[in-house]
Amino acid sequence: MNHPCANSKSLLLQVLNGCLLLCMILIKDSAIAAIPTGNETDLQALVHFKSKIVEDPFNTMSSWNGSINHCNWIGITCSNISNGRVTHLSLEQLRLGGTLTPFIGNLTFLTTVNLLNNSFHGEFPQEVGRLLYLQYLNFSINNFGGSFPSNLSHCTNLRVLAAGLNNLTGTIPTWIGNLSSLSRVSFGLNNFIGRIPHEVGLLSSLTSLVLYGNYLTGTVPSSIYNISSLYYFTFTQNHLHGTLPADVGFTLPNIQVFAGAVNNLTGSVPASLLNASKLEILDFSLNGLTGTLPKNLGVLYRLTRLSFEHNRLGTGKTDDLSFLDSLVNCTALQVLRLGVNNFGGVLPKSIANFSSQLHTFALNSNRIHGNIPAGIGNLANLALIGLEGNELTSSVPDALGRLQNLQLLYLNVNKFSGRIPSSLGNLSLITKLFLEENNFEGSIPSSLGNCQKLLVLSLYSNKLSGTIPTEVIGLSSLAIYFDVSYNALSGTLPVEVSKLRNLAELVLSENNFSGVIPSSLGSCISLEKLHLQGEIPKNGIFKNATSISLYGNIKLCGGVSELNFPPCTIRKRKASRLRKLVASKVAIPIAIALILLLLLSCFLTLFPIVKRAKRKTPTSTTGNALDLEISYSEITKCTGGFSQDNLIGSGSFGSVYKGTLSGDGSIVAVKVLNLQQRGASRSFIDECHVLRSIRHRNLLKIITAISGVDHQGNDFKALVFEYMPNGSLEDWLHPVNNVQTQTKKLTFIQRLNIAIDVACALEYLHHFCETPIVHCDIKPSNVLLDNDLVAHVGDFGLATFLFEESSKFSTQSVISASLRGSIGYIPPEYGMGGKPSTLGDVYSYGILLLEIFTGKRPTDEEAFEGGMGIHQFVAMALPNRVTDIVDPSLVSEQDFDEENQEFEDEEKAIRKNYEIEASAKGLMEDCFVSLMEIGASCSANPPSERMPITVVINKLHAIKNSFKKIKHSAI
Repeated sequence: MNHPCANSKSLLLQVLNGCLLLCMILIKDSAIAAIPTGNETDLQALVHFKSKIVEDPFNTMSSWNGSINHCNWIGITCSNISNGRVTHLSLEQLRLGGTLTPFIGNLTFLTTVNLLNNSFHGEFPQEVGRLLYLQYLNFSINNFGGSFPSNLSHCTNLRVLAAGLNNLTGTIPTWIGNLSSLSRVSFGLNNFIGRIPHEVGLLSSLTSLVLYGNYLTGTVPSSIYNISSLYYFTFTQNHLHGTLPADVGFTLPNIQVFAGAVNNLTGSVPASLLNASKLEILDFSLNGLTGTLPKNLGVLYRLTRLSFEHNRLGTGKTDDLSFLDSLVNCTALQVLRLGVNNFGGVLPKSIANFSSQLHTFALNSNRIHGNIPAGIGNLANLALIGLEGNELTSSVPDALGRLQNLQLLYLNVNKFSGRIPSSLGNLSLITKLFLEENNFEGSIPSSLGNCQKLLVLSLYSNKLSGTIPTEVIGLSSLAIYFDVSYNALSGTLPVEVSKLRNLAELVLSENNFSGVIPSSLGSCISLEKLHLQGEIPKNGIFKNATSISLYGNIKLCGGVSELNFPPCTIRKRKASRLRKLVASKVAIPIAIALILLLLLSCFLTLFPIVKRAKRKTPTSTTGNALDLEISYSEITKCTGGFSQDNLIGSGSFGSVYKGTLSGDGSIVAVKVLNLQQRGASRSFIDECHVLRSIRHRNLLKIITAISGVDHQGNDFKALVFEYMPNGSLEDWLHPVNNVQTQTKKLTFIQRLNIAIDVACALEYLHHFCETPIVHCDIKPSNVLLDNDLVAHVGDFGLATFLFEESSKFSTQSVISASLRGSIGYIPPEYGMGGKPSTLGDVYSYGILLLEIFTGKRPTDEEAFEGGMGIHQFVAMALPNRVTDIVDPSLVSEQDFDEENQEFEDEEKAIRKNYEIEASAKGLMEDCFVSLMEIGASCSANPPSERMPITVVINKLHAIKNSFKKIKHSAI
């Protein structure tokens, strides 16, 4: 029996223990109440996130206010399981702009961060590495820069990591191999360099790997090809080399998208790909692949895009295209691009049974012969047909007119004959029609006037005859160019030409047109280039000599005086008199009248010249002025006493100053000769001689020349030119300080336009001056740029007239004993005693063209190893490594407009941008290759292998049109 006191003691102990436990609970609760709860921490982080938003076009952040709980804010999701903590931050496609706050690291229960398709910039904060529960991170399509956040390696639960379409730099981190849960990785369209880490191959759960659009080098690690779960793998547009594994179709059995276009891959196309039966996109364009395509390619029946263009596939033999028969099984095929290879053979009739969804059919620039099967008319959804640059013959089938969705038709540079099908007039959606360089006969179908969306119509170099139908010449949609040159067309130019108000280039030369040029042509306010014959109107765009280029049209006459064409008046009067002579049969009086008229005309022409020559006898201060007499005092005053502040350049024979004339306030450039320099006086005389006899929109305009003495009685010679506010091309290509480096950047199209301008100037000097002129010193510092960056070639101090041997000048010495030109631009034959020639200028131009697009000086020894020059440097890179040598600012530049689409999810963004980027980048590389080939050809040795400057201009315009294709094409 227990003692009563023992029970009381036990009860007392229980009460004391209970009190102690209660006190401990109260103390703990008090301590917790003294610090912020997790929800308050989340709230503070979100408020700080909002404070960094500076762009909010949809006013999303207005919902982030204190009137409602933060768990109900747009884009925020909280979880009851985690006591109301924020688990999802989903703000995709809201166009938010600003920086990302490091306070995001305080949202420690986040499992999802989705910032897809916004405008965030700056570096992605390292604090994201504190989000240990993070599973989904997507910040694709933003402007984040800097290197990849290294602390992200702590987020070992990540399953999706999407960082595409940003400005990230550095290398792909090797620690990515430790994130073993990753299933989707997207690093596309960034600036990553270096190799692809082999650690990526450790991600055994990977289903999607996107690396396209970077600057990655080396090879694709073999371990990646062994990730059997991969269904989406693209490394397009990098600098990778190597071969595709022979067993790739077995090691990647689930692959659906497999693309490695725009790289330097070599070797053959593995036959094992036929085992990858789930393939939908197979694209390895712009590589160096060889061999043939598997004959039974059609077993990949799910294919939607098949592209191997710009490789070295095919043997040129007749069975090269046998694999096309099997593609009838690919009922979902939309894009078939196999152009620029070496495929021989004929187009099989089986193409009539290709997929009804096919919208792109391109086999251009191969060795395909035969005809186009009429069955092509069954492919009702075709939007592009590219068959140019083959050996196709016979007539073009009328069935093409059934393709109501066709927008682009390229049949140029083949051997087609017969008439142009009138059925092409049924193509109501067509925008570009290329039929040039064939053997088409007959007339131009008037039905083409029904093509109301046509932007380009190219029919040159055929055997077309008859007149231009009024329905065609009046097609107001034509905006890029209309070219019917080198045919046998006749008749007059219809007045309906006035409807071409949007047309930039009209080429009608080398035909049999007659009559006058209709004055209505002046209504074509967008016209930049016109090639034809006849009298130039003086109305509309023809009022301004700088608004249109007419040079090279040797049969033109009349127009405003600034165009510098011979008058048509005498020719008209002569024709009129002759008609009257025949009518009245009074030949002798009329003949006498004509003689008197000619004598009177000569007198009226010569009298002002003689009178002006007498009036402009040189004085001690001025002389030999071309248009305007300016005294030495005026020149001194307008240049601020030849102040260093007004010095804008210096050369071998003098200095150039900026000046403002007191008379009309016009700004001029004054080139003051350094007469102590040997040859300076001769340079002055030569330059005056040249500049007196020439005028062209792309040549530097001289205002006057001064030859006399200064205030100290010393000889003084100067040339006064039109001022070029944008300086020289040298300033833009090779800026001398950081400020200029940031401000002086030329886009691709600006460089191309400058190259065209300089070529046009040389064409004029070489072929359209009364006496051909060789410039002898083409280089960037002699190319000046006006307000609109139009190029003007200047500095004719070394120029040479090419007098004919039979002329009275043949006994005169026209070649300087010294080497003409500047180091790096002098053609090799000059160094061996060769005489200045137009081909010497072409050489200098070729070097200049290569410099414009590589950004490298020809005298830069560090840029070219082993003593090679810029010509050899470029030649070694052609054609597959061109993007390695072009100016880096042009490789990353996007001059062309891209569709600004909003995407539902990150993978759709990848697919859409892949289509746009792969196509546009491939076309841009074509432009680069063509430019480098022109430059290399122009700077070839011996001179006989150099490309004529007229051909250069045609090719440059073709490149410009291709660039417009990149910019404007719907596909």
